[in-house]
Amino acid sequence: MLHPTTFWFLRHGETDWNAQGLSQGRTDIPLNQVGEAQAARAARTIQPIGIASIVASPLVRARRTAEVTAELLRLPVTLDPDLAEVNFGAQEGLPMGDWYDDWIAGDYTPKGGETFAELRDRAVRGINRAVTRPGPVLVVAHGALFRALRQAAGLEANVRTPNALPLLMEPPEAGAAAWRITPALLAAEA
Repeated sequence: MLHPTTFWFLRHGETDWNAQGLSQGRTDIPLNQVGEAQAARAARTIQPIGIASIVASPLVRARRTAEVTAELLRLPVTLDPDLAEVNFGAQEGLPMGDWYDDWIAGDYTPKGGETFAELRDRAVRGINRAVTRPGPVLVVAHGALFRALRQAAGLEANVRTPNALPLLMEPPEAGAAAWRITPALLAAEA
């Protein structure tokens, strides 16, 4: 269960595999030029928020996105392996396909891959650890991991998260079942 603590979530900037619609999973793909620009824009958007801690996936695409923000905010980045993207096993490097819905439903797991439930449990552990740091906390991670967080937050899981869009995650108010997600307004291109 997610600790009822507000935090910011940022999916990494674009990679070549994102642009091609390929499953990345644990394959350590760097940001492309668009992803670098997206990370810089996200950093400018986050700057006025007053982030106090940044926790990121150790995979290069998320780590680099976090580093761009950290450089602007003059903060360190803490890496947490529980925030790494799902292991898609045999599906990594292949186009996203119909199997994805079955994977989220728990009806299919790619050979050598991680179940959606395993990802959700790991993601919740990572977020719960991150929010114990001084806040506001920024978590920089991945799309499938965010789908698992959405499910843990009482929301529809299979919703695509844009690259490098800061999202405010707020716990449910009294009587509500689901968390609220509010996208930040992106800073103007510089």
